[in-house]
Amino acid sequence: MPGIMFAARGLVVSFSVFVIVYCFLSLAVLLAWRNISVHIGQRPVRRIADLLFTVRMFPLMAAAAITTAFTVPSFLLLEPRATDEPLIGMPLALGMCGVLLCIFGIVNAAVAVRRASRTVSNWTSKAQSIASCEPVPILRISPAVPAMTTAGIVHPKILLSGTAEAMLTGNELRTALNHELEHVRRRDNLKKLFLRAVAFPGMAALDAAWLEATEMASDDAAVSSASDALDLAAALIKLSRLGTVNPSADLTAALVHSSASFMNARVERLIAWSADRLAPARRFSPWYGLAAALATVAVFAVTYSQLLAEVHTATEWLVR
Repeated sequence: MPGIMFAARGLVVSFSVFVIVYCFLSLAVLLAWRNISVHIGQRPVRRIADLLFTVRMFPLMAAAAITTAFTVPSFLLLEPRATDEPLIGMPLALGMCGVLLCIFGIVNAAVAVRRASRTVSNWTSKAQSIASCEPVPILRISPAVPAMTTAGIVHPKILLSGTAEAMLTGNELRTALNHELEHVRRRDNLKKLFLRAVAFPGMAALDAAWLEATEMASDDAAVSSASDALDLAAALIKLSRLGTVNPSADLTAALVHSSASFMNARVERLIAWSADRLAPARRFSPWYGLAAALATVAVFAVTYSQLLAEVHTATEWLVR
């Protein structure tokens, strides 16, 4: 019985810390992301997309890291096995909120996977394999919409409607396929699944900003010259006339799916294409990352015991 109560207290404390850190950091991101977007507006759009996704996932990653690296060890090492502290009041409520938050994220992601699977299954019920851009197969589908989209996470595939295939010239089709292949390389459908798992009130605008940045990043990766940019712009214009993908098509990356205003912005950006966008991204030596990791480990090695004691003191205050 004491062992069960000790484990129960540990779970309550861990989930309480997790939900507190997660909600606090999510609110901080919610308040700060617009200022972040202003300062990164002149950076390459690929970096903007990566940064926005990192910022969006930061609350979950930080909360999980703090809970795993500090809260759980401090409880196991410093909490007495036998205590009369009851599991009631605020700690229990916070612990239940943490459990419900995790369950909600898992269920929300699972629902998105199931809905996407059902939708893609309907699209591909009479699909024909027409080509393969290794290692991604291309399937011709009967519905006119989606005109072109990337579906799947573990085994991605590009779906191309017969109507879209007939409308596009060879070069327009090539650049449009390059756009979808970039979504595969960047694993954007997997990232969308992660965003489903970390849904938080008020984050819709940040999610939309990330989605727009990923589309522009894929546009940039799909073209290598002004003529390619014009071909992709022409493909967007032609395919937008067929209509856009229903918003319920979760976990897919359609070439044409956004509002008319954003589609116009993409077309205008492609028409104004310049060779500056071909400049290679600045790469940092992996030795910098290794040095930073070693320095971090060294700092924690020296202060870890003290940090655990401080965390245990904080959790003791929490459960009282």
